[in-house]
Amino acid sequence: MKSSVRPSASDAAAKGAKRGTTSAARKVAPETAKDAPPRRKRLTRAELAGESREKIFEAAAAVVGEHGYADASISKITEKAGIAQGTFYLYFASRQALFDELLPHIGQDMITYIGHAIHNANNVYEVEEKGFRAFFAYLQQSPGFFQILNQAETWSPKAHARHLKLLTQHYVASLKRSVDRGEVKAFDEKELEVMAYVFMGARSYLYMRYLKGAKSGAKLPQWVVNAYMKLVRDGFR
Repeated sequence: MKSSVRPSASDAAAKGAKRGTTSAARKVAPETAKDAPPRRKRLTRAELAGESREKIFEAAAAVVGEHGYADASISKITEKAGIAQGTFYLYFASRQALFDELLPHIGQDMITYIGHAIHNANNVYEVEEKGFRAFFAYLQQSPGFFQILNQAETWSPKAHARHLKLLTQHYVASLKRSVDRGEVKAFDEKELEVMAYVFMGARSYLYMRYLKGAKSGAKLPQWVVNAYMKLVRDGFR
C-alpha cells in the first residue's frame, strides 16, 4: 500500500536544487577564489592613451637609436610599437611633433637613473663619482641614446634645448646643495651653471673616446675615473 504522505513543496525544492547542483557540478568543476586567474584592472581611457603614447616613445627611441632620425619613418615606428599608423596621429600631429618631444622624454629616464645612483652619496665627491659612473652605465644599457642626443641638435633643436635645460637645472641644483653644505667653496652660485656644462661636456667626450663603439660589456677604465675625480677634487677646493 502506497504511503499517502506527499512530500512538501520545500522538500521537493530542496531535492530539485540538490539534483541541479549535482548535475551542474558534473559539467563544470567549481573554481575557488584561489584557483581563479587574477583579473587585470580595466584601464581608464586616460590610462590607455598614456600607455599608447609610451609605446610610441619607446619604439621611436629604438628606431632613431638604431637608424637615426632621417630613417625613422612613421611606418617603422608604428610597426615597432605594434600599433596602426592611424593610431599614431591620435597622439602626434606629425613625425616632427614626435621628434620634438622624444629627447626630453627619454632624457628624463637618464636623469632618474642617475638620481637613484647618487641618492645615498655622503658628499659632493661621492655625488660626482657615482653620477659619473651612472652616466656611462646608462649609455651602456641604452646605446641608442647618444645618437638620439647628438642628432637632435640638427633634427629637433627645440627638443635638444629643452633636454639641456632640464639636465642643467638638475645638475646646478645638486651643486647648489653642496655649496649650501659648505662642500663647494671655490665658486659663486652664478658660476655653478658653468661647472655643470664643464662636467657634462667632459662626460660626453670621454664616452666618445673610451666607450662609444666598444664591445658589449666594456667598462670605462678605472684610471679614467680617477683622472676625472682629480679634476673634480682640485676644482672644488
